[in-house]
Amino acid sequence: MAAREYGQYCGVTRALELVGERWALLIVRDLLVGPRRYGELAAGLPRIPSNILAARLKELQEAGIIRRGPRSRIVVYELTDYGRELEPVVLALGTWGFKAMGDPRDEQIVTPDSMTMALRTAFRADVAARLPATDYGARFGGAELRIHVAGGLLEVTRDAALAASVDLSFAAGPGIRRLISGELAPDRAIDTGVIEVLGGRRELLDRFASTFHLAA
Repeated sequence: MAAREYGQYCGVTRALELVGERWALLIVRDLLVGPRRYGELAAGLPRIPSNILAARLKELQEAGIIRRGPRSRIVVYELTDYGRELEPVVLALGTWGFKAMGDPRDEQIVTPDSMTMALRTAFRADVAARLPATDYGARFGGAELRIHVAGGLLEVTRDAALAASVDLSFAAGPGIRRLISGELAPDRAIDTGVIEVLGGRRELLDRFASTFHLAA
């Protein structure tokens, strides 16, 4: 299946042969959020050429990492059990890569699936377990996410409109990295426009920053 082979008998080598091609792990990242149609995958990876997306999907299927499943006559792609074993690998890569992200460039975007995985990466279950249950509504570009934290567990879902019942709703762009890294205190993030509070209790942004934290 591998587009290139490295000629070494090694687990790391074999893993790179399976998911080391460009875009492959980003497809896996998005499918870790949930099953996706071809068009949804393309929309979440706006720079991927259509022929490369088709090739990667075929390769990942042949490797037993993803499968196609018809749902209401619509073909969706989803991870197999074997593919889902990549979740801790993807989260660990996210933690490692976060240290080298720097400030966002103008052309860089945040997608709902990339932000969902970023939140999973930064989530501190030990901290959340000591705090009251909290619902956040977050707007990233045109996407809106509901972030439910309770008892050390995290649930992130797409929400067509930020629910009125959330405790805090806010809008942010790629600059939210500065809040998650601790570079900006919550009040400073609001004052500088990195975070725009849309509703709810502004002071809960301190709780959010404690619950989602990665040191840069």
